Amino acid sequence: ITGKGRCNLTNACEIEEVVARFGPEGKFLYSSLNTFSPMATQGFFTERGLQLVVERGQRVFPVSGQAGDVVKVLKDYTREAGVVVKCNCPVEGILTATDAQQTNSPAKYDVSGVKLCDQSTILADKVILATGGASYPGTGSTGDGYAMARELGHTIRPLFPALVPLTVKEEWVKAASGLTLRNVRASLFEKDVLIGSEFGEMLIAHFGVSGPIILTLSRLVPPRLGSGKTLRLEIDLKPALDDERLDARIQRDLHLYSRKAIKNALSDLLPRALIPVVIAESKIPPKRPVHQITKGERQRLLQVLKRLSLTVTGTLPLSAAIVTAGGVLLDEVDPRTMASRLVSGLYFGGEILDLAADTGGFNLQAAFATGYVAGLHAAHSAF
Repeated sequence: ITGKGRCNLTNACEIEEVVARFGPEGKFLYSSLNTFSPMATQGFFTERGLQLVVERGQRVFPVSGQAGDVVKVLKDYTREAGVVVKCNCPVEGILTATDAQQTNSPAKYDVSGVKLCDQSTILADKVILATGGASYPGTGSTGDGYAMARELGHTIRPLFPALVPLTVKEEWVKAASGLTLRNVRASLFEKDVLIGSEFGEMLIAHFGVSGPIILTLSRLVPPRLGSGKTLRLEIDLKPALDDERLDARIQRDLHLYSRKAIKNALSDLLPRALIPVVIAESKIPPKRPVHQITKGERQRLLQVLKRLSLTVTGTLPLSAAIVTAGGVLLDEVDPRTMASRLVSGLYFGGEILDLAADTGGFNLQAAFATGYVAGLHAAHSAF
């Protein structure tokens, strides 16, 4: 899922940077990241023969570019450690000591094992709930872990998609679907207030927009749209040029193609699929000869190139999101051990927690770190 099938498994940055990428909730991760840092994650894989490479934005990938190589390291490690994996047998619930006695469960009680779908049980005094979020249910992340935690008294912050494509009102995206725009800036506005801006690569799709910078901005969308606010996305197609230099560039191209119609004069400036869109948004007749373009029309063209506007109507569903935002309330989990503060013997790890960051390997790093700490303390406290 991550890194377009290459697996962006962590980020080669300092702990402070990882924490910052999770926003206000990031401070919860200090202890686990100090126990299992991005450097420790890289060491885990390199010590097991997986060569890594650090790319733009400090993103860490396997040199092979194959996510399957990362999976193989993890599967080999579990096999060597004697882990027993039961497939096609979902866990239906977590047992507690009071459940076994068939009495009313108090607010706090002890874990006693798990119940499987075939009605069999596995007895255990320690259980780690690491079921992932509710994104990409085909991977097994069906959201059932939230229900299990809620049944044991935990609070679940409302779920919404994070790192997810955005849907837009404008119809022109259908004609430009499949177009990748590189080195552009996308800015998100709530009315006229800038709430987020990202530079990099994005993709036009038949439903709206996607790509790295859109996914990063998407975390800002669901909470605001849910309260009925209007959001506008502005795309700066030429962020390296200010208005004055872009105007000079436009005049140069118009002079070069002065004998052509405007629809055939922008090929040096724009991808072919975007030319009719920009001309239409500039309100210039596409067959207008270039030598007849007025200063006012040229200024409208410049404005569209710097501020191509889209009305955000929503996101794709949670099932299409890379990350689930929301989850188990962090106040109910001990950040030093990942142990539940409500249920003795219960631990949490990964995306089931109310943590979500932008792209760059940060979410996987948090999963590795919290999972490691949960395993460490669940095992140590058992002896």
